This record gives sequence, C-alpha cells and structure tokens, in this order.
Amino acid sequence: MSKLSGKRIAVLATNGFEHSELFEPHKALKDEGATVDVVSLESGSIKSWKDGDWGEEIKVDKTLSEANADDYDALVLPGGVINPDSLRNNEKAVSFIKSFSKENRIKPIGAICHGPWLLAEAGIAKNRKLTSYGSIKTDMINAGANWVDEEVVVDNGVVTSRNPDDLPAFISKVIEEVREGAHSKSA
Repeated sequence: MSKLSGKRIAVLATNGFEHSELFEPHKALKDEGATVDVVSLESGSIKSWKDGDWGEEIKVDKTLSEANADDYDALVLPGGVINPDSLRNNEKAVSFIKSFSKENRIKPIGAICHGPWLLAEAGIAKNRKLTSYGSIKTDMINAGANWVDEEVVVDNGVVTSRNPDDLPAFISKVIEEVREGAHSKSA
C-alpha cells in the first residue's frame, strides 16, 4: 500500500506558477498514492513560468467554485511571483486557504518560494516559524511569522521552503505531514 493511499490533496495555483514547484510535488504525491487535484480560478489549464518565460501547461481539475476544502486532506501552494500575487488578491482563494485552518485543527499545508505570501494573506503565518523566498522575508515578518533561512521548516502541519533547490526536502516533509494528518493548533 502506498504511503498516501486514500489521501486527497489540493494544489492551488493559477497562471505564472513556478514550473518545478507544482509539477514535482504533484508527481511525487501521486506516486505515493494520493489523489491530487489542481484547483484554480477558472477551468481549462494554467501556464507555468519557467526560466523567465511561459512554460508547460497543466490541466485544472476543479475551479475554486467547485472545490471544497473539507474534501481534502492537505493543500500545496507553489510559488513563482505571478501565481501567489494573483491568488492573494482573490477572495475565494484566500477563503479556500483559510478553510484548511479551522477551529483547533489545521490540515497540512505546504508552501514554497513566494507561496507563503498566501499564508500571510490568510492569517496562517502569524506566530508560526516559517521560511520563504528571501525577497519576501520582510512580508513574512510583518505578517507575524518567525522567519528563518532554512531549507525546510515544519510548524504544526505547515511546511515551508525557500526555492526550487529545496524541493526534495519540501516534498519529503509534505508527504510526512499528509501521512500524519491534521494537527491541533498551538494555543
């Protein structure tokens, strides 16, 4: 039996996501037996950003209007600059992210590179140890996070990493957190 058999994971992204930060976790999670849905603002497909230009597309499985956080065991937030900057200005996207952190429990969330911007927008970064792409360090600190410069940081179910070089550690920790399930929030 695969490590994540029976688990369902949402990957929230839109046009401009960093190619490797969506495709690599998507493949690894599926290889571990999880059902992985790409959730986006509109149906069809979304385009990656790779090496300073538009790259490969990926099919959208569900729109935000169709997706329900209660149906998922975890959430992955890829980076790139364009992707999270667009999503943090969308009320439905922010609400979807907030839905993974309810009452006294938080479902696993993985955010890499500029993806933690979305954690800040959803109020999940506050009082949490995390990392991100270096250029948004001040944004994370201003959102109340305890920012550190480390390859991968796990704080009560929330996994963050700095950039594509950190993907192996990021993916490994996301898989571990999904396997363990929801966490109680710290007081």
